[in-house]
Amino acid sequence: MKPFTFKSLFPGLLLAAMACATSPSVHAAEELVVYCNVQEEWCRPMVTAFEKATGIKVSMTRKSSGETYAQIKAESANPRGDIWWGGTGDPHLQAAEEGLTEAYKSPKLADLQPWAVRQAEASKYRTVGVYAGALGFSFNTVELAKRKLPEPKCWADLIKPEFKGEVQVANPNSSGTSYTLLATLVQIMGEDKAFDYLKALHRNINQYTKSGAAPARAAATGESMIGITFLHDAVTHAVAGAPLKVVAPCEGTGYEIGSMSIIKGAKNMANAKKWYDWALTAEAQDIATVAHSYQNPSNKKAVLPPQAPKLADVKLIDYNFAKYGASAERSRLLSKWDKDIGALPK
Repeated sequence: MKPFTFKSLFPGLLLAAMACATSPSVHAAEELVVYCNVQEEWCRPMVTAFEKATGIKVSMTRKSSGETYAQIKAESANPRGDIWWGGTGDPHLQAAEEGLTEAYKSPKLADLQPWAVRQAEASKYRTVGVYAGALGFSFNTVELAKRKLPEPKCWADLIKPEFKGEVQVANPNSSGTSYTLLATLVQIMGEDKAFDYLKALHRNINQYTKSGAAPARAAATGESMIGITFLHDAVTHAVAGAPLKVVAPCEGTGYEIGSMSIIKGAKNMANAKKWYDWALTAEAQDIATVAHSYQNPSNKKAVLPPQAPKLADVKLIDYNFAKYGASAERSRLLSKWDKDIGALPK
């Protein structure tokens, strides 16, 4: 007689239990990994709203756009992320050119502003515009008054000797904001004069931050008198009561098209497309207002907060997104910045 065992009594039950233990969870498909490049205060409500709308569980990481591009490139053989949401368009365009992102033509494209659609077309639908914002700087009015200094109104003012050690800006290797500054100055001044300007500006820089928005926070608290950022990042602090004056430089300035991309080889591809379509709706883009973010949204029906800097009121250059978002040009300019500016002593 065979000895009594649980297996002999319920042979099918044990096999079923083993199958459950070794097979993927039935809920695995209802997951999504988002790399978010806007401020935490906007990332979080986006995730919460999407989870509520779809039932899909989201894991979110917040980094700067340059850091996220580097991470996606490093993970390309085994992607960990699904959606790259927000951040300046240049690294999104570079990733598109390098085949790091997935082509996807959303049915929501018809609802978007022309500049957002052009971003999609330029990348062969590997990225799309979700918001836009102009570059500039802000200064702490209290600190300026203490030193009895004239108000800076132009890029040229920021290299004046009286502002030595009073200006903060991000490192363009980690920050899409600062790369936009680099590309903007090259387009306004020509490359040689732009790098001469950056060398002069270096003498007045107190810190190159990792995050592009950080200099606005520093100016808001008085840690730094002047912060170079996108205008909307400074407006956020001014609306909250900080003694900041926001400046669109007199010579003209560049702008960003904050973008969104699906990561090539995303493990949750279907859910990535759900986020992509949802994030282009007016309802999703109106979350920016709740998060006190003041970019210009890409959906034509989304609400533009009254405090938001209007692109029509800013002297914008004809920013060449195709050229300065190209992999070779972006890598070349960053290498030159490292050699000519980043290596300078402080």
